[in-house]
Amino acid sequence: MRHRRTGRKFGRNPKHQRALLKNLAIALILTERDPEDFDSEKEAPKKAGRIITTLPKAKELRPYIEKLITKAVKAQESIDKAEALACKAERGTEEWKAWRESDEWRAWAQAAAPAVAARRAVYAKLNSREAVALLFDRIAPRYVDRPGGYTRILKLATPRLGDAGKRAIIEFVGEDEYRNTKATSAIPTVE
Repeated sequence: MRHRRTGRKFGRNPKHQRALLKNLAIALILTERDPEDFDSEKEAPKKAGRIITTLPKAKELRPYIEKLITKAVKAQESIDKAEALACKAERGTEEWKAWRESDEWRAWAQAAAPAVAARRAVYAKLNSREAVALLFDRIAPRYVDRPGGYTRILKLATPRLGDAGKRAIIEFVGEDEYRNTKATSAIPTVE
């Protein structure tokens, strides 16, 4: 019996399952790169922040990637605090060296510590420096005001050729789609 056993096996052993989720998460995050960063135009995605996979894989990937994004979003507050306390001088200059020895540096280090811990925790899951940098620098700042639900799954009508597996698109929810439509009044006001 499989009582209280969660997760899909995908016909793989546990290490292979974790590797599959890690690779899918990295692939989804790396679609957010600039089009010039891809080796060829053929490799670049048609739309950033979107991959096509099977429906069960997409359903299993969703909580995995959303937990990573939540960690990055929670770290944004400490990143902002650390940026306010950071030294504006070039590294290695006399001004920077004086800042490095001062109490201001200690305050900066203390403010930056939660962000560093969050980056390390996400890196332990993904093992990709490029993906972690994109997640913290480009993806997480978009979702600071959003309480959750960073991805969506769209089922595709056509099955996969070869084995007729159900396909789905998993994508990041766009920043323009998160406007509170209930707050705007449907009745026009006369001024």
